[in-house]
Amino acid sequence: MSDQDDVIFIPLSAFQTRMQRGLGKFVPGRIFVSAVSPEAIPRARQEIGALLRERHRLGPDDEDDFSTSSMAEMTSMLTSTQDTVTTLLFSVALVSLVVGGIGVMNIMLVSVTERTREIGIRMAVGAQPADIMAQFLVEALVLAAIGGALGVIFGVGCGYLLAQKFGWTMVTRTEIVVAALAVSAGVGVVFGLYPARKASRLDPIEALRYE
Repeated sequence: MSDQDDVIFIPLSAFQTRMQRGLGKFVPGRIFVSAVSPEAIPRARQEIGALLRERHRLGPDDEDDFSTSSMAEMTSMLTSTQDTVTTLLFSVALVSLVVGGIGVMNIMLVSVTERTREIGIRMAVGAQPADIMAQFLVEALVLAAIGGALGVIFGVGCGYLLAQKFGWTMVTRTEIVVAALAVSAGVGVVFGLYPARKASRLDPIEALRYE
């Protein structure tokens, strides 16, 4: 597709009188044609192609020295490109969530190891495995939620700066921000489940002896 900033439109009569006689063969041009209905587009393209081949004096075995396209094809191409970009962004976001989740899990595993004696003391004074598990799940959730909040602040801040620099209009949708925070918290819960279960299954006696 051509850059619309480099396109000019002139009347057909001006093109025929001023350009076609002299510069016409050096200047590529386009002809825009409208069909009477969407169903008539294929037939219109066929008739236009036949007319152009006749006017260009092309033989039966000669290739077209022109091309025809319809808005339906352009729309389909743009839709396909958009779908590809969406899939790519989704894949990048998914990988980022997995990497972030693994980071949360590693942090929580280290926390469980460093607080083994604390877990043993809590169990010795009556804490149940469900209490220990809930504690570490909440900690993982809060950790992931803080990371998500920082990501939202960073993203909105960068978007605001770019919008100010290039004169763009920036729109921040509350539901998208809430969804991002919810996904971050969900990742924290999912990847914090294993460290929390590990902490809740520690033997109190062995935990108290841990150095």
